[in-house]
Amino acid sequence: MLGLVHVVDDDASFRTAIERRLKLAGYEVATYASSQDLLDAAPDDAQPGCILLDVRIPGLSGPELQRHLSASGSTLPIIFLTGYADTPTTVQAIKAGAEDFLTKPVSSELLLDAIARALARQDAARGQRGRLDTFRACLAALTQRERQVFDLIVRGKINKQIAHQLGTTERTIKAHRHQVMEKMQVHSLAELVSIAERLGMLDPNNL
Repeated sequence: MLGLVHVVDDDASFRTAIERRLKLAGYEVATYASSQDLLDAAPDDAQPGCILLDVRIPGLSGPELQRHLSASGSTLPIIFLTGYADTPTTVQAIKAGAEDFLTKPVSSELLLDAIARALARQDAARGQRGRLDTFRACLAALTQRERQVFDLIVRGKINKQIAHQLGTTERTIKAHRHQVMEKMQVHSLAELVSIAERLGMLDPNNL
Protein backbone atom coordinates (compact mmCIF):
# COMPACT_ATOMS: atom_id res chain seq x y z
CA MET A 1 0.00 0.00 0.00
CA LEU A 2 1.53 3.28 -1.15
CA GLY A 3 -0.50 5.47 1.19
CA LEU A 4 -4.01 6.63 2.05
CA VAL A 5 -5.41 9.56 0.08
CA HIS A 6 -8.27 11.49 1.71
CA VAL A 7 -10.39 13.10 -1.02
CA VAL A 8 -12.60 16.02 0.10
CA ASP A 9 -14.96 17.24 -2.65
CA ASP A 10 -18.70 17.93 -2.77
CA ASP A 11 -19.00 16.56 -6.35
CA ALA A 12 -19.96 12.88 -6.01
CA SER A 13 -19.06 11.94 -9.60
CA PHE A 14 -15.63 13.59 -9.20
CA ARG A 15 -15.02 11.67 -5.96
CA THR A 16 -15.91 8.40 -7.68
CA ALA A 17 -13.66 9.09 -10.68
CA ILE A 18 -10.69 10.15 -8.53
CA GLU A 19 -11.13 7.18 -6.21
CA ARG A 20 -11.04 4.79 -9.18
CA ARG A 21 -7.96 6.51 -10.61
CA LEU A 22 -6.04 6.44 -7.33
CA LYS A 23 -6.92 2.84 -6.50
CA LEU A 24 -5.65 1.77 -9.92
CA ALA A 25 -2.36 3.49 -9.04
CA GLY A 26 -2.12 1.47 -5.80
CA TYR A 27 -3.41 3.95 -3.23
CA GLU A 28 -5.98 3.42 -0.52
CA VAL A 29 -8.71 6.06 -0.78
CA ALA A 30 -11.21 7.60 1.65
CA THR A 31 -13.72 10.12 0.28
CA TYR A 32 -15.64 12.89 2.05
CA ALA A 33 -18.41 15.17 0.76
CA SER A 34 -17.47 18.02 3.12
CA SER A 35 -14.73 19.33 5.40
CA GLN A 36 -16.83 18.38 8.41
CA ASP A 37 -17.02 14.76 7.21
CA LEU A 38 -13.21 14.64 7.19
CA LEU A 39 -13.00 16.21 10.65
CA ASP A 40 -15.58 13.75 11.99
CA ALA A 41 -13.49 10.86 10.64
CA ALA A 42 -10.40 12.26 12.43
CA PRO A 43 -7.87 10.80 9.95
CA ASP A 44 -4.74 9.28 11.45
CA ASP A 45 -1.62 11.14 10.31
CA ALA A 46 0.70 8.48 11.72
CA GLN A 47 0.41 6.42 8.52
CA PRO A 48 1.57 7.60 5.06
CA GLY A 49 -1.15 9.70 3.48
CA CYS A 50 -2.29 13.08 2.19
CA ILE A 51 -5.44 15.12 1.67
CA LEU A 52 -6.75 16.02 -1.79
CA LEU A 53 -8.88 19.06 -1.06
CA ASP A 54 -11.31 21.12 -3.13
CA VAL A 55 -11.20 24.89 -2.52
CA ARG A 56 -14.90 25.65 -2.78
CA ILE A 57 -16.97 23.27 -0.70
CA PRO A 58 -20.15 23.94 1.31
CA GLY A 59 -19.61 24.75 4.98
CA LEU A 60 -15.94 24.95 5.89
CA SER A 61 -14.02 25.89 2.72
CA GLY A 62 -10.79 24.18 1.66
CA PRO A 63 -8.50 26.96 2.97
CA GLU A 64 -10.51 27.14 6.23
CA LEU A 65 -10.12 23.37 6.70
CA GLN A 66 -6.39 23.74 6.01
CA ARG A 67 -6.11 26.36 8.78
CA HIS A 68 -8.15 24.20 11.16
CA LEU A 69 -6.02 21.09 10.56
CA SER A 70 -2.80 23.07 10.91
CA ALA A 71 -3.97 24.56 14.23
CA SER A 72 -4.87 21.09 15.50
CA GLY A 73 -1.34 19.82 14.75
CA SER A 74 -2.16 17.57 11.77
CA THR A 75 0.88 16.70 9.67
CA LEU A 76 -1.04 15.29 6.69
CA PRO A 77 0.15 17.07 3.52
CA ILE A 78 -2.59 18.92 1.63
CA ILE A 79 -2.91 19.13 -2.16
CA PHE A 80 -5.54 21.58 -3.38
CA LEU A 81 -7.53 20.65 -6.45
CA THR A 82 -9.92 23.24 -7.83
CA GLY A 83 -11.91 24.29 -10.85
CA TYR A 84 -11.58 27.94 -9.82
CA ALA A 85 -7.90 28.69 -9.39
CA ASP A 86 -7.05 32.31 -8.65
CA THR A 87 -3.63 33.65 -7.79
CA PRO A 88 -4.39 35.08 -4.30
CA THR A 89 -5.98 31.82 -3.13
CA THR A 90 -3.12 29.78 -4.57
CA VAL A 91 -0.46 31.95 -2.93
CA GLN A 92 -2.31 31.95 0.40
CA ALA A 93 -2.68 28.14 0.39
CA ILE A 94 0.98 27.53 -0.51
CA LYS A 95 2.14 30.02 2.15
CA ALA A 96 0.01 28.17 4.69
CA GLY A 97 1.88 24.98 3.85
CA ALA A 98 -0.07 23.32 1.01
CA GLU A 99 2.04 20.87 -0.98
CA ASP A 100 0.53 21.75 -4.35
CA PHE A 101 -2.32 23.55 -6.08
CA LEU A 102 -3.78 21.75 -9.11
CA THR A 103 -6.55 22.88 -11.46
CA LYS A 104 -9.40 20.63 -12.64
CA PRO A 105 -9.46 18.79 -14.93
CA VAL A 106 -6.10 17.35 -13.90
CA SER A 107 -4.18 14.66 -15.76
CA SER A 108 -3.44 11.40 -13.94
CA GLU A 109 0.28 12.06 -14.39
CA LEU A 110 0.17 15.48 -12.72
CA LEU A 111 -2.04 14.24 -9.91
CA LEU A 112 0.03 11.13 -9.16
CA ASP A 113 3.28 13.14 -9.30
CA ALA A 114 1.89 15.63 -6.77
CA ILE A 115 0.73 12.84 -4.42
CA ALA A 116 4.09 11.03 -4.67
CA ARG A 117 5.94 14.29 -3.83
CA ALA A 118 3.63 14.97 -0.88
CA LEU A 119 4.17 11.49 0.55
CA ALA A 120 7.94 11.71 0.04
CA ARG A 121 8.05 15.02 1.89
CA GLN A 122 5.86 13.62 4.67
CA ASP A 123 8.24 10.68 5.03
CA ALA A 124 11.27 13.01 5.18
CA ALA A 125 9.58 15.19 7.82
CA ARG A 126 8.71 12.11 9.86
CA GLY A 127 12.33 10.95 9.68
CA GLN A 128 13.47 14.37 10.83
CA ARG A 129 11.10 14.26 13.81
CA GLY A 130 12.34 10.75 14.62
CA ARG A 131 15.95 11.92 14.64
CA LEU A 132 15.11 14.83 16.95
CA ASP A 133 13.36 12.41 19.33
CA THR A 134 16.52 10.26 19.33
CA PHE A 135 18.71 13.29 20.09
CA ARG A 136 16.41 14.27 22.99
CA ALA A 137 16.58 10.74 24.41
CA CYS A 138 20.39 10.75 24.20
CA LEU A 139 20.50 14.15 25.90
CA ALA A 140 18.24 12.91 28.68
CA ALA A 141 20.71 10.05 29.33
CA LEU A 142 23.51 12.48 30.25
CA THR A 143 24.33 12.96 33.93
CA GLN A 144 23.98 16.46 35.36
CA ARG A 145 27.74 17.07 35.08
CA GLU A 146 27.87 15.64 31.53
CA ARG A 147 25.02 17.98 30.58
CA GLN A 148 26.99 20.94 31.95
CA VAL A 149 30.01 19.86 29.91
CA PHE A 150 27.82 19.40 26.81
CA ASP A 151 26.37 22.92 27.18
CA LEU A 152 29.85 24.43 27.41
CA ILE A 153 31.38 22.35 24.60
CA VAL A 154 28.72 23.40 22.07
CA ARG A 155 29.34 27.03 23.00
CA GLY A 156 32.95 26.67 21.91
CA LYS A 157 34.63 26.36 25.30
CA ILE A 158 37.87 24.35 25.41
CA ASN A 159 38.62 21.76 28.09
CA LYS A 160 40.77 24.16 30.12
CA GLN A 161 38.01 26.79 30.23
CA ILE A 162 35.37 24.19 31.13
CA ALA A 163 37.55 22.77 33.92
CA HIS A 164 38.07 26.26 35.35
CA GLN A 165 34.36 27.12 35.13
CA LEU A 166 33.24 23.85 36.74
CA GLY A 167 36.03 23.81 39.34
CA THR A 168 37.66 20.55 38.28
CA THR A 169 40.66 19.25 36.33
CA GLU A 170 41.19 19.13 32.60
CA ARG A 171 41.65 15.38 32.84
CA THR A 172 38.20 14.99 34.43
CA ILE A 173 36.64 17.18 31.71
CA LYS A 174 38.31 15.04 29.03
CA ALA A 175 36.68 11.96 30.56
CA HIS A 176 33.28 13.69 30.70
CA ARG A 177 33.70 14.92 27.15
CA HIS A 178 34.39 11.36 25.99
CA GLN A 179 31.23 10.18 27.74
CA VAL A 180 29.18 12.97 26.18
CA MET A 181 30.36 12.02 22.67
CA GLU A 182 29.62 8.35 23.35
CA LYS A 183 26.14 8.94 24.74
CA MET A 184 25.21 11.44 22.02
CA GLN A 185 26.50 8.95 19.41
CA VAL A 186 28.72 11.47 17.60
CA HIS A 187 32.34 11.50 16.50
CA SER A 188 33.06 15.21 16.19
CA LEU A 189 32.44 18.57 17.80
CA ALA A 190 30.69 19.73 14.62
CA GLU A 191 28.09 16.95 14.98
CA LEU A 192 27.53 17.89 18.62
CA VAL A 193 27.01 21.56 17.73
CA SER A 194 24.65 20.56 14.90
CA ILE A 195 22.50 18.56 17.35
CA ALA A 196 22.39 21.48 19.80
CA GLU A 197 21.30 23.80 16.97
CA ARG A 198 18.59 21.44 15.75
CA LEU A 199 17.23 21.10 19.28
CA GLY A 200 17.10 24.90 19.54
CA MET A 201 19.62 24.97 22.40
CA LEU A 202 21.97 27.59 20.97
CA ASP A 203 20.59 31.02 21.68
CA PRO A 204 22.80 33.44 19.66
CA ASN A 205 22.72 35.87 22.58
CA ASN A 206 24.28 33.33 24.91
CA LEU A 207 27.14 32.17 22.70
